Amino acid sequence: MGVFLYGVYDAKIKIVKSMEYLALIGTVTVIHLLAVISPGPDFIIACRNSLAYSRKTGIWTAVGFGLGIAVHVFYSLAGLALIISKSILLFNSIKFLGAGYLIYIGLKSIFSKSSKIELGEHHKKEDITHFAAIKIGFLTNVLNPKATLFFLSLFTLVISPETPLTIMLIMGSIMIINTFLWFSLVSIFLSQERIRSIFEKFQNPFNKTLGGLLIALGIKVGLTEK
Repeated sequence: MGVFLYGVYDAKIKIVKSMEYLALIGTVTVIHLLAVISPGPDFIIACRNSLAYSRKTGIWTAVGFGLGIAVHVFYSLAGLALIISKSILLFNSIKFLGAGYLIYIGLKSIFSKSSKIELGEHHKKEDITHFAAIKIGFLTNVLNPKATLFFLSLFTLVISPETPLTIMLIMGSIMIINTFLWFSLVSIFLSQERIRSIFEKFQNPFNKTLGGLLIALGIKVGLTEK
């Protein structure tokens, strides 16, 4: 009888734990979705690449964002986020690299030449390679110090150190997939023929506006205190 009762009690504990983990996964998913949807460097780059190049380039850029998230998840699980948060030199190095990259992309956008966008299926603007699109997305995301702080907060304030590694990996995978899916949807929407035709008319001011926003973000990141 005692063994039976212990078995029932153990089963109840496992059910409660499972519910807690499901609630945690749901909470982390919602928090991350809100962070992904909010405008930032990733969103601006996604708009720029989708409109200036093509839908495929926008989607490959989204792959780069997802890979950047994978890096953040990896070092958070490894405990490196805490080290970064405690090391002023390391944090500032990441901060200035990220700021410099945003300013560099912004300047490229401002000085880029306008060109007619063909709306046919074969060729849009002089497109960039898949690797180049992934690299832009990856570097934009992984060098964003705000992303480092976000994951640091998430893995230290929301996720308990006692959370099983499997659950953490599930949450990490969900965040990677969320990032890819959201920015792929952004790319698909922005590459609609009507949207692209509007962009073609206002391409020059659009490039300069996005470039200015990227430069402003880069300066803001560089001047932000830890």
